[in-house]
Amino acid sequence: MTTDTVTLRPIGQVVGGRSEMFEDDWHDVRAVIRLDGESFTASAVLGLEHFSHLEVVFFFDRIDPADVRGEPRPPRGNPDAAPVGVFAHRGPYRPNRLGVSRCRLLAVDGLNLHVADLDALSGSPVLDVKPYLAEFAPRHPVVQPAWATRLMSRYY
Repeated sequence: MTTDTVTLRPIGQVVGGRSEMFEDDWHDVRAVIRLDGESFTASAVLGLEHFSHLEVVFFFDRIDPADVRGEPRPPRGNPDAAPVGVFAHRGPYRPNRLGVSRCRLLAVDGLNLHVADLDALSGSPVLDVKPYLAEFAPRHPVVQPAWATRLMSRYY
């Protein structure tokens, strides 16, 4: 196992959308991913407007590192749910506090990417943006436990 440290510099920031964390009803929440104008020019997003969806990697900057633990816990703290390990759920209390979200791309305006359904809070540092390609969808049926389906029923 490597002990190297990885340093990442945000490429932008989420502007607008939600400013407080709560889990459900992210469908149609609109925000802007504002890319860093000191690091990028409009050429960085050339052609991006032809895609309908993005994959966004962002940093859960409001999560206190002391709250991140490795032991299994019930999803969303539901006492009726069986505990699962940190890598068996998608919550924000992760070892590196990284979030990954797929969202709709509504418009590209210079270095402003107008999006919907991005489950990142306003002010969240954005670490990467990629166009979503259908070929990256799973080739085989997706299988997940019933608790995950119930948990996500009102997420989007």
